[in-house]
Amino acid sequence: MNKSYFFYLSLIVILISCQGKKYTEVVEVPLPSNGEKITIGKPEDVDADKGAFEIIKLPYKYDALQPFLSALTLENHYSKHYVNYANNLNKVVLDTDLAAKTIEELLYKLDMSNESLRNNAGGFYNHNIYFESMGAKKPEQPKDTLLSTIKRDFGSYDNFKTLFKATSEKQFGSGWTWLVVDKTGVLQVTNTPNQDNPLMPKQVVKGTPILALDLWEHAYYLDYQYKRRKYIENFFNVIDWKAVGKKFEATL
Repeated sequence: MNKSYFFYLSLIVILISCQGKKYTEVVEVPLPSNGEKITIGKPEDVDADKGAFEIIKLPYKYDALQPFLSALTLENHYSKHYVNYANNLNKVVLDTDLAAKTIEELLYKLDMSNESLRNNAGGFYNHNIYFESMGAKKPEQPKDTLLSTIKRDFGSYDNFKTLFKATSEKQFGSGWTWLVVDKTGVLQVTNTPNQDNPLMPKQVVKGTPILALDLWEHAYYLDYQYKRRKYIENFFNVIDWKAVGKKFEATL
């Protein structure tokens, strides 16, 4: 995005984790200056610094998820927040054995006391799943094996939607809501705080994520402000169930 067209109003949000620690999130809110237009870039032009872990290419255009998520929100989220996690992760693992691991291998055996690695590895992986969970042309609900498994484990697709939304609304402060496949092959819905995820040690629900909802304010504040419940509701309008189904099939 061409910064000459606008300035940033930084909103400082103090978020309190379940452990009582305080985290500060700076939400960059672009505002037009002197009546000029805001110019949105292209996701294919985004690059992170070279390193062991590479960003995924956004599988749709910035405006593909409108009106539920704006192009401005997606550009800020993908090209700034996500890229920042990737760059920081690569700095943390530089010249260490961790650089040779996959992100999943790194997370499985993560030292949870290493906050820099925990936050940046989590932020990198979590955003991968989140961006891949959405799409412009998507079926309204899952199909085939995933749908039958959802019905088996939740009773119905509607029951799953109700549970997922309710679980998301219960997350205090920043975090994520997940649909995961646990080690027994059962689907479960769970939350994690900050940039934790179900692959990491010491999680309440352990499993392989196949669907992720980002509950950090940078994911929705430009579009929804304080109306997080509406953002959660509208997430179901942009889920790419075909992509989620492929992730599920890969766990079988």
